[in-house]
Amino acid sequence: MRALICGVSGQDGAYLAELLLGKGYEVWGTSRDSQISRFGNLDCLGIREDVHVVSMAPNDFRSVLTVLNQSNPDELYYLAGQSSVGLSFDQPTETIESISMGVLNILEAIRFRQKFIKFYHAGSSECFGNINQPVTEESPFRPRSPYAVAKASAHWLVANYREAYGLYACNGILFNHESSLRPERFVTRKITSSAFRIAQGSKEKIRLGRLDIVRDWGWAPEYVEAMWLMLQQKSPDDYIIATGESHSLEEFVCAAFKKVGLNFTDYVISDSALYRPTDITMSAGNPIKALEKLGWKAKKNMSDVVSMMIDAEGKRNDYLYR
Repeated sequence: MRALICGVSGQDGAYLAELLLGKGYEVWGTSRDSQISRFGNLDCLGIREDVHVVSMAPNDFRSVLTVLNQSNPDELYYLAGQSSVGLSFDQPTETIESISMGVLNILEAIRFRQKFIKFYHAGSSECFGNINQPVTEESPFRPRSPYAVAKASAHWLVANYREAYGLYACNGILFNHESSLRPERFVTRKITSSAFRIAQGSKEKIRLGRLDIVRDWGWAPEYVEAMWLMLQQKSPDDYIIATGESHSLEEFVCAAFKKVGLNFTDYVISDSALYRPTDITMSAGNPIKALEKLGWKAKKNMSDVVSMMIDAEGKRNDYLYR
């Protein structure tokens, strides 16, 4: 089997490449410019030399088609595109183009080539917006950021091409999933890396936005297994991937500082300047469909994730607790 991972240099792309290599796949991966990209996450996992990396611009149809012809994949995972909700408010056009247009070009290229390819699109729980109870795959979308708007658009493109052209195309509606492969611009890594440094003697303070937001946090290496499982089913479908447990950001922060033996209130500042123009107060998913149809269930919860991310700090260049 041969797989193409668009966005292989990111957290999910690296873990997915590791998983597929372990299953005997030939793995190809893309970045916008493979000649200058560092692929630090692949190096961190020790698999950089095992992945065929190529350059691809997702918003350029010719570039997409060229890479599909070159790699000739059996499975294609689209994990590329601008991945920060906060940054999407500053770069809405790039966010929409890299996500929505990228998915559209992939779908069109698959249809154009007329070769059977199983396609996975990394959807997002951000599409649901504010909720007051766990959502299912049938819950309506009410996006509250340019990122969520782009992901919602891409979700319906996948569903449309599946129904209109019979493509094997799946949406994985993933709730928050973390690891030490996250860059520090993501709030979870910002918290765990700062807590680790403070425990080592740093005098820094952590400035965060709202601490009352509630999210469902899982462990990224488990979530990429769910991606693979979606493409092993007889028929394509969409699935929510979540732990089924939601916690506030304050609980996440508290767990991080408790892990290093400190009280977070001495080091954390809630700064209104970091609030987003619109934000999701609560996010909660019901992953029962994934359990019943894929046999997938999260094994790690929020406290496990925090503990493993703290343990991995300082060991990033040697090994990760996965």
